[in-house]
Amino acid sequence: MTTLGRATEDVEIVAEVREGDYGNRLAMIEPGGAEYVSLSERHGNPWGLLATWTSPNLEFATVFVGVLGVAAFGLSFWQATAALVVGTALGSLTHGLLSARGPQFGVPQMILSRIPFGYRGNWLPAGLNAITASIGWFAVNSVSGAFALNTLTHMPKWLCLTIIVGVQLAVAFFGHNLVHFFERVALPILGVAFILAAISIFSKAHPGAVHGSGGIGGFLVTLGAAFGYAVGWNPYASDYTRYLRPSTPKAATGLAAGLGVFISCVALEVIGAGSATIGNAGDALGDPTGAFTGHMSTALADFVLIAIALGAVCANVLNIYSGAMSFLTLGFRLPLALRRAIVALSAGVIGFIVALTGLHDAGTKYENFLLVIAYWIAPWLGVVFMDAWLHRRDRVDGFLFDVRHNPWAGWASMAIAMAVSIWLFSDQTKYVAPIPKAHPGIGDITFEVGFVLAALLYAVFFKLQGGRRSEVLVIPDYGASAARK
Repeated sequence: MTTLGRATEDVEIVAEVREGDYGNRLAMIEPGGAEYVSLSERHGNPWGLLATWTSPNLEFATVFVGVLGVAAFGLSFWQATAALVVGTALGSLTHGLLSARGPQFGVPQMILSRIPFGYRGNWLPAGLNAITASIGWFAVNSVSGAFALNTLTHMPKWLCLTIIVGVQLAVAFFGHNLVHFFERVALPILGVAFILAAISIFSKAHPGAVHGSGGIGGFLVTLGAAFGYAVGWNPYASDYTRYLRPSTPKAATGLAAGLGVFISCVALEVIGAGSATIGNAGDALGDPTGAFTGHMSTALADFVLIAIALGAVCANVLNIYSGAMSFLTLGFRLPLALRRAIVALSAGVIGFIVALTGLHDAGTKYENFLLVIAYWIAPWLGVVFMDAWLHRRDRVDGFLFDVRHNPWAGWASMAIAMAVSIWLFSDQTKYVAPIPKAHPGIGDITFEVGFVLAALLYAVFFKLQGGRRSEVLVIPDYGASAARK
């Protein structure tokens, strides 16, 4: 056994270490599941995260966030741009902070979530993430890719969806190394396509022609949608940094991941807002992909449609991979060397079935989904960051694999914050809470309230629950050792 750090009387917990010899191979299926990655398997450069987190956002789902700000929420182009920048910046900041912890701990993000939530209490965020990643986000992006392929080829939408899903599953099935490689290869194609699209859109856009009528409510809903899109990646953060060596600089890791999300999201969302100033709002919401590419020459439109389909694949290989990680984090014991790959394949099939139902009325369903994503992730983040502060001087890596670590403060804070913020502040198509119903101008501030309330509740509950503040992770001597917090 190997342990790093100071001499301590803390309880020692033996880590679950991912089996198999994987290294940096591309054509090999990643073995194991959501276990600790041994030091002998660590590799990569943090700046590669720029491509990993830029490519998945160069797709039409990102563009449509900007379209919603103008066409659905009633903002002017400049008002929408301000809301998009602020919302995306908040989600990108938290993404960078979470990503920076991956090399240190060597485990997926939802395993890290066990520190404040406990082994069983973590079923709440991990279960929600397994659903939103493997089914929700998977369906959203698959539908946008299918729309693009349908507009380009005029094949039936169900067939286009089948093709998109098939490619996504093939990449995600192989795992971590191929996912990173695929994002790097796709980036130049996507970058060129959307730069040309931006030039075409803004040569015809009328940023000053649309006068915003959405007020502060429209601004906050747009900000929430942008935050929901960016923060949707947060529960995946360390999934793609856990293979980096523990000596990797935290600043470089966090900056590369955060900038990848911020630059790509803001760029495409602003393009979307600009495109909504060209035609009428009904076209932008009714046939979003067709309306967007309809402003371009035929050759450019075809190129952009290919890029939209490719971008959807880039996004969903992450969703499938991380959704499988979250499912395995729930503690299911699958005695299979390829359990992650098998779970990813199974989740993709379920997501495909759900995506079939999203081929109609995609605009409204997407708007609601973006806001619902923020409803649970914001309280989860409030707990995670408050716990990191309260434990800032403690050794906590042992909590990652301790089945007896079952505090109540984390899940209780998150559940209460979700219930209160949604009950009082939600502004959805199917449910308008008492406060926005009485004061429509306030918009949807559910995620802001959820984050703050969860953090404050956790600070109080943490002191009330007591229990051990430290546990040490011990790594079996496979040439690996635990990282110290």
